[in-house]
Amino acid sequence: MNRRFQSLLDIQKTKISCVDLVEFYLGQIQAQNASLNAFIEVWEKEARIRAKEIDEKIKKDTAGKLAGMVIGLKDNLLVKNQAASNSSKILSGFTSPYTASAIQKLLDEDAILIGRLNNDEFAMGSSNETSFYGPVKNAIDLERVPGGSSGGSAVAVQAEMCTAALGTDTGGSVRQPAAFTGTIGLKPSYGRISRYGVMSYASSFDQIGPISYSISDAAILLEVMSGKDPKDATSSSKKVEAYSALKPNEPKRIAYIEPEGLDDEVSKAYTYQIEKISASKHQLERISIDFADALVPTYYVLTTAEASSNLSRYAGMIYGHQSKKQNSLDEMIMQSRNEGFGPEVKRRIMTGTFILSEEHFEAYYTKALLVRRKIKNRLNEIFENFDAILSPTAPTVPFKLNEKKQDPIAMYLADQFTVMASLGGVCAISIPMKNITGKLPLGLQITCNSFCEKSLLNLANELV
Repeated sequence: MNRRFQSLLDIQKTKISCVDLVEFYLGQIQAQNASLNAFIEVWEKEARIRAKEIDEKIKKDTAGKLAGMVIGLKDNLLVKNQAASNSSKILSGFTSPYTASAIQKLLDEDAILIGRLNNDEFAMGSSNETSFYGPVKNAIDLERVPGGSSGGSAVAVQAEMCTAALGTDTGGSVRQPAAFTGTIGLKPSYGRISRYGVMSYASSFDQIGPISYSISDAAILLEVMSGKDPKDATSSSKKVEAYSALKPNEPKRIAYIEPEGLDDEVSKAYTYQIEKISASKHQLERISIDFADALVPTYYVLTTAEASSNLSRYAGMIYGHQSKKQNSLDEMIMQSRNEGFGPEVKRRIMTGTFILSEEHFEAYYTKALLVRRKIKNRLNEIFENFDAILSPTAPTVPFKLNEKKQDPIAMYLADQFTVMASLGGVCAISIPMKNITGKLPLGLQITCNSFCEKSLLNLANELV
């Protein structure tokens, strides 16, 4: 797709005013969003006012490092006095009373927020078909999904409706849609970015991550958002490195996975990519992941259990959708949830409740925690010998709308390569991978150890 702007650096070099830049993106949204369904709400008035304010700062040479960055937000990230629904009917009419810590950091550096973006309901999905607002369409082919759950964020960047977008990644929800849209999707290490102001799906997995068209934009956004937050006890106090100071790598020792069951296009592209890297300065070695069959089951046992706990707060009592069937308090709560949650969210809540029940807790949840620890230990062993792990981001090309919607297992297997980094709490990125036999976007995933984002970004910048 032809793009007017490649990155924030490109925008700043053109010296376009923020006012004109916002008008360009609003024009792109007006022209394309009706068919793509990426934006749920566009903050035209607020974006125009802020653009004028930042232009004045630029004239006075007092603007922050993100001046000229126009950002869309996934609908599970909170901004004070703005609606947020996590693409669910259960949160109809909810307005946030505060701003997420990561988003406040962006605003402090003069980013412009342009609107909220469609996602799978409560971030549960791999195709962006479970949203209360309807599916998001892939800009390269309107009959295909953009991936999920951050599909709206990926398509907004893909179709140049904003400079970059924020998503959340629980098991691949930034990386997989990036692969399906030809964009770049970064999942930071768990704790690198504060989760304060993120509507929780699975609290021990959720991480905010940027989707962009350039590595430099992903790097600067990570740099600005990272750091300890007293409002989030899980946020890390580890030093925030200068991620945006990208530079060439020394030769790396890189492991790569050679999985079975890939689509033909993915398989050929991945083989070509591995051969290309093998001919470079880096040392490649094939490894096997002996716990591969346990990844997806372990992930879904733990995340559905956490979802069952986290989503119990939505009862129609204080905010959001409330059923009109109010013969009793219990019936009102039951009906509000029944009417407010979609089928996939109900499936995961019920599964998680079953897993957490007294008679099944030890058999499923406790065992899954032990397997997660073994996965983390094995990753630690791998990273003692290797700097990075390569794999496809997704096993298939972007599939067609409704192709897997009625088959939850097939949909869950779309995450088979991304959940490893999530279970291990390590960092990973999806970069575009050249499709040598077709035209649909594909992704190459690079995974590095916890808090090795600088090395990850430098390697991604070299391979992209």
